[in-house]
Amino acid sequence: MILRRYFDSMAGRLFLFLLVGVVGSSSLALGLADIRRKADLEHINIVRLVDRVQDLVSLINSAPKPLRAQMLSEGILGLRPLKGSERIVGPDPEFSRVLASRLDPSSRAQKAVPRTCIQPFRTSFYAQLSCWVISTRLADGSSIVLVALSPRTDTFDLPRLDPVFLSILTLTVSVLAFLASRMAAAPLRDLSRAARELGRDLDRSPLPERGPYEVRDALRAFNLMQAKLRDHVVERTRILASITHDLQTPLTRLRLRIEKVSDPALRSRLIDDLGGMLALVRQGLDYHRGNELEEPFVRLALDSLLDSVVEDAAEGGRTATLVRRSGYDIEGQPRALQRCLANLLDNALKYGGAAEVSATVEAGAVCIRIRDFGPGIPTEKLESVFEPFVRLETAQPPRGGVGLGLTIARALALKSEAELVLVNHPKGGLEACLTLRRGLIPSETVASQASAA
Repeated sequence: MILRRYFDSMAGRLFLFLLVGVVGSSSLALGLADIRRKADLEHINIVRLVDRVQDLVSLINSAPKPLRAQMLSEGILGLRPLKGSERIVGPDPEFSRVLASRLDPSSRAQKAVPRTCIQPFRTSFYAQLSCWVISTRLADGSSIVLVALSPRTDTFDLPRLDPVFLSILTLTVSVLAFLASRMAAAPLRDLSRAARELGRDLDRSPLPERGPYEVRDALRAFNLMQAKLRDHVVERTRILASITHDLQTPLTRLRLRIEKVSDPALRSRLIDDLGGMLALVRQGLDYHRGNELEEPFVRLALDSLLDSVVEDAAEGGRTATLVRRSGYDIEGQPRALQRCLANLLDNALKYGGAAEVSATVEAGAVCIRIRDFGPGIPTEKLESVFEPFVRLETAQPPRGGVGLGLTIARALALKSEAELVLVNHPKGGLEACLTLRRGLIPSETVASQASAA
């Protein structure tokens, strides 16, 4: 499964392409070089045989006539007279060309079956030889026919690669191909990781523009897109903040004038409508501040922060309890994390009537769970409620708000490098799960108690 996933990636495919390509081309090059080497050896062997024929012809031409017959019958090393049992296969153009250039132009060479050139037949021996039937002329114009024997050099089969050599070649090419594929795929891997993180943090640092020019162009385009998206979001939130801020003054004047309405029922309805408008203005400003909020990460005593948030939420008789502490400290943005937890707890109390808060450590992260005892949310809408101005008012009457509480909570969670999800509790109600992973260490209080024990 891991290998299949790796070879399905760009790095794996590039690695396989380089490995097969380099090993295959190296093996083919070695085979062609071996064929060329054997062809050169064949040519050298032909030249050497022609030298012997030329030496024999020169000796015969210079010898007295009584000795010529004896020399022809005995021959010299590798050359002997024709006996008639040799079976001709066909002409040898290369041998004939060299022979004609060194001796009489009518000289020619023909290939013969090696086993017919050796008497008696020895199969284990003739298979290693090549045989030619050579005809040429002497100085007096008489013709002679000779049989030439030589070790075989005309086999052009692909060479058998040495397993040790092939193993070393494969290992070396594998390492180089793996490093090359990682180096080639690294910019794309960084780009994909940056694209995933872009949705969580538009203010992240731009990617360094390095590498080949195609990669630099892609990175430059990505950084430009990020800058334009950030400018668009900033402009949108700034417009929202400006509108909501400017609405506060006329709404305040309107509240003062409503107090002068003599009809109590009408005055009550107008005040309720005005309260909804003021809530919209306040949440709009909170949404803007949540996007604009910039603060450093510091070490936070998580349990103390949870105690404070729960105590603030429980004011006014509302039921909010901290049922479990984590015993850990984290790194986070204090104001952002406090506002995120406050929004989640306020949402739980508003729609569930009561809330329980617990913090547990799971797989190297702190999971803060805020559970209410309300009707919950349909499973298909658990994600959509994080979108701005989305409100789920079904059977129960409207509870106020404009649908920005969970939107602000998730935006603040992302700023704290946390993950926020909603799930329906198995025993009823909705549960908000905030997962914090940065800088998780045991708190000093817990550590001191453990050392004392």
